[in-house]
Amino acid sequence: MKDVQPALLVVSAHAGDFVWRAGGAIAAATMRGERATIACLSYGERGESASQWLQGRPLEEIKKIRRDEAEAAAGELGADIEFLDLGDYPLLESPEAVERLIDVYRRVQPTVVLTHPLSDPYNGDHPAAARMALQARVLAQAIGVAVDGEYPSIDEIIGAPPVFFFEPHQPEQSDFKPNVLLDITDAFALKRKAMECLPAQKHMWEYYTSLAIRRGVQVKRNAGPNLGLPHETMGEAYMRYYPQVTGVLE
Repeated sequence: MKDVQPALLVVSAHAGDFVWRAGGAIAAATMRGERATIACLSYGERGESASQWLQGRPLEEIKKIRRDEAEAAAGELGADIEFLDLGDYPLLESPEAVERLIDVYRRVQPTVVLTHPLSDPYNGDHPAAARMALQARVLAQAIGVAVDGEYPSIDEIIGAPPVFFFEPHQPEQSDFKPNVLLDITDAFALKRKAMECLPAQKHMWEYYTSLAIRRGVQVKRNAGPNLGLPHETMGEAYMRYYPQVTGVLE
């Protein structure tokens, strides 16, 4: 049996998504000494870089700006980041894209996966990323599925990591009903620093700070009276996709 070390994989449609939605979870993992890897499927160069387009910048320059911002944000969170450069608006699903994600899964060997929910009527790139992340997770478990014509060794196939959907920008319209509330109080300062690496979407900084405060209130209310959480608790919300397996209900 291979030695399994905690490893977080985040599949993000665009260069900023992982920061707003899961920056607290990423920072909390790396603060515990765990590995965190972000697979960034696109730079968000067409649909999420309006300020750069309004300045008349060309496409390749915008992509470089967004890449630099995302690398800086990942650095603040203590995470590694890989860019698949699949394009956005639309982010197209393809066997080739899924195969590249299978390779990421097998190299990272994640014990937890975070990605977008499967519904978002405002941005089709997000559910497209989720569908590819889920498909790649299943295929990466199969020893008969090759990447670049090479079949994996027994040590390269992955287990069955749990998948959590992070909160979309408009949760009610995306049928997002959180069943996991994560305390990110100690990690929030790093999340805020990561957010500030993304000036192209500066309007999001206060929105996601306020959201962390509101989710923090829910963390406290659902934690029970004996946990002793501080008044300024900060939180993130998630939906678990696969069932939890446990010998004890708690």
